[in-house]
Amino acid sequence: MNNRIEQLISLAQNEGNFEAAIINSPQNRFYFLGMHSSAGTAVILKDAAYFIIDFRYIELAQKTVKNAVVVLQDKLYNQINEILARHGVKNVWVEDNMTIGDMNIMKTQLNVNVITDSPLTKIIDTMRSVKSQEELEIIKVAQSITDAGFEYICNQLAVGKKERDLAIDLETFMRKNGATGLAFDTILVSGKNSSLPHGVPGEKLLEKGDFVTMDFGASYGGYCSDMTRTVAIGYVTDEMKEVYNTVFEAQKKALNVIKAGLVCGDIDKISRDYIYSKGYEGCFGHSLGHSFGIDVHETPGFAPNNTTILKPGMMLSVEPGIYLPDKFGVRIEDTIYVTETGCIDITNSPKELMII
Repeated sequence: MNNRIEQLISLAQNEGNFEAAIINSPQNRFYFLGMHSSAGTAVILKDAAYFIIDFRYIELAQKTVKNAVVVLQDKLYNQINEILARHGVKNVWVEDNMTIGDMNIMKTQLNVNVITDSPLTKIIDTMRSVKSQEELEIIKVAQSITDAGFEYICNQLAVGKKERDLAIDLETFMRKNGATGLAFDTILVSGKNSSLPHGVPGEKLLEKGDFVTMDFGASYGGYCSDMTRTVAIGYVTDEMKEVYNTVFEAQKKALNVIKAGLVCGDIDKISRDYIYSKGYEGCFGHSLGHSFGIDVHETPGFAPNNTTILKPGMMLSVEPGIYLPDKFGVRIEDTIYVTETGCIDITNSPKELMII
């Protein structure tokens, strides 16, 4: 068994009464087994691990999965019952993010007690919140592709071009330049649409005097990147410049203080208080940032009242924004790696106000 499975077992045993765990969410299967698949069930015991997978993936699993016994799926629950009985298991932990339907099926089909309120998901989330050096290097590659995408798309922005066409162009560039997929649906919105934090690229054509907000990321090696930049087309008004500089300064204030040992909610407060002090209270309605890795949104986050203490190796976004309804919005987002003494910003795209 690899270190991650051994760590899971150790942490679970510290919680007491751990006998076995069933993991069937795609992200957690990948985290522990190193293989992507749309199906499959991992059964983790104190002294063994099994991966039950159907015919579509069996050949790949036999070549890829080195830390679990690979089993061709036939009658899934009969197979799980046989494994649990062989190891004398009476109670099994399951993830708490499965559907109620799946959970009810599991309770009906398994000949053991299915513990639905176990600490399994909390333990896994805590493990995933701290990235290894290997994970960091993979995410850096994903971010380098994303940075290249920003440089490319800035050269494509022009009056008369359509938001949706530009978004497709950006996504195609990232895929052609190493991305194995998209971390999430690309946001590329302009003018009044930029006041929508999660606006969807549409039919609007870019116009002079527009802000263009682009929130996008490449996926590489099973991990996500995430960044946001806001640029102007043709010119900016004094109000646009003031809002941009306020967001820029709010981000810098947070980046300058982030380090291990600080409380997540306190970092959010630094940027939020600055934005509010400039007269924009109520115009920054989302959290300052979120963790990311295998998923683009993980825990913890820089959110009000989040009491999580930062640890070395956590990776989070720092993305303050100001949104003025029916006018425009500005968001700037970098991703950082927490260290004992500060943070490493792995986003290398320029942030000073750009007028194209």
